[in-house]
This record gives sequence, structure tokens and C-alpha cells, in this order.
Amino acid sequence: MADEVAAVLALALRLAREAGAIQRARYETAFAVATKSSAIDLVTEVDGACERHLVEALRRERPRDDILAEEGGAHADAGAEWRWVIDPLDGTVNFAHGYPCFCVSIGVERAGVRTVGAIYDPLRDELFEAVRGGGARRNGRPIRVSEERDLGRALLGTGFAYDVRDSERDNLDLLGRAVKRAGGVRRDGSAALDLCYVACGRFEGFWELKLHAWDVAAGLLVVEEAGGRTSDLAGGPAPASGSEIVATNGRIHAQLLAVLQGS
Repeated sequence: MADEVAAVLALALRLAREAGAIQRARYETAFAVATKSSAIDLVTEVDGACERHLVEALRRERPRDDILAEEGGAHADAGAEWRWVIDPLDGTVNFAHGYPCFCVSIGVERAGVRTVGAIYDPLRDELFEAVRGGGARRNGRPIRVSEERDLGRALLGTGFAYDVRDSERDNLDLLGRAVKRAGGVRRDGSAALDLCYVACGRFEGFWELKLHAWDVAAGLLVVEEAGGRTSDLAGGPAPASGSEIVATNGRIHAQLLAVLQGS
């Protein structure tokens, strides 16, 4: 099984770089942009091109595996041992506006357990990877979460769901509490990269509501394998659905949860 995990990781890393090359080539060029669930939920033709490349390669190289991909290019196999959970372009709004913060995110589950993760930022040429029980790396070098223990000095990341204009559960109250207590809060628009930044110590913590499986499948594993902690807002296991995510260096986790819970 170790050989198969190694093969899955190698394929995930290769495909992440290939999709990232598509993004880099199309960045700040002309491309079609449409909307999905709301006026601010964008999708570009580059999202589709990246997803087609990834899905076609997986169907060719691992035809028995299940695939869940954001733009609908799924390949369902309920009995499959392996499932690939893909965000072909995380940070689409950024990409569409020429804001340089986006990535490819590929998480791979074995029997429902997060096992392999690969996240590639094509503009910074940073490739984050993790294997369950094998640690986390950036461009081949091990990474660890930060040592900071004081929320008052911690830098946090967060984001907002595409229904922020209409929903009462909009994260603004949680943001207000965190801004008052943390060293700083950033909103960069790519949850997968935010999780990687927790893993490599750029952020001490990250939280967000109403994400999806493809947003977090790789990033949660990268955080955990870098020595961090992940959970929901109540401190229970981080849901694979991404509906409610908190990820930290572990040292500030209880402090951040208390703030988000309004304690």
C-alpha cells in the first residue's frame, strides 16, 4: 500500500503542476467569465480547462477511482477505494480580477480518509504536499506550523461565502470578534492557500463557514501533517464537507474557538 500511496502522491503533484501551468499561461489574458450561485460566484473558462485536464488524466491513468470536482466533471464510482477531490482553480474571483492569489487543490481520500494532498500556487511556484503520517512539505522541504501561543500576536485568515449579501450567517460577527482580539486578520480569497499558510507558519489560524469538500480536502491534511489542529467551531472534527472549518497551529486553537463562540 505504501507504494500505491507514493504513486498517488506523485500523480497528484504532477497534475497540480500541469493545471497550474494552464492558469499561469492564461493569467491576465482574455477569457470568458460567467456566474454560478450568485452574482459574485464566478467561474471562468480557465476553471473548465483545468478541470477537464485533471479529470481526463485521472480517467486515463486511474480509471477505477472516484472523482469529485467543483465544476461538475465528476466520475462517480461508489465502490471505489480512492476518491480524488479537486478544486481546479481555487480563488476564481481573484483570477478573474488579476489578483495574484489562486491555486490548484487536489485532495485524495482512501476509504473515506484524507490520505494525500497537493496544492500548487503557480505564480509563486509553491507546491504544498502532504501524506497521512508522512508530514507536510513545500517544494520538497518539510514545513511546520508556527510556535506562537498568544492570539493577541497571531495573524489569522478568513473568508466569506458567496451568499454573504443575503444570509444572516455571514461571518461578519465572527470577523468583528477576531479583529478585536487577534494580531491581525487577512482575507485573501483562497481557502486552500490559507490552510497552507497555517501549515507553513505564515498564519497562526484560519476559519471559514460554508466551504465545500474541494476547498478543504487537501488543505486540512496539509495543516494536520504540519503539526496543526483542525476542527469545527465547537471543537469537534473538521467536517469533510467544509461547512465549518477552524485550522490553527494548535497552540492558539482554544483561544480562537472561544472568540468565535463568543466566550
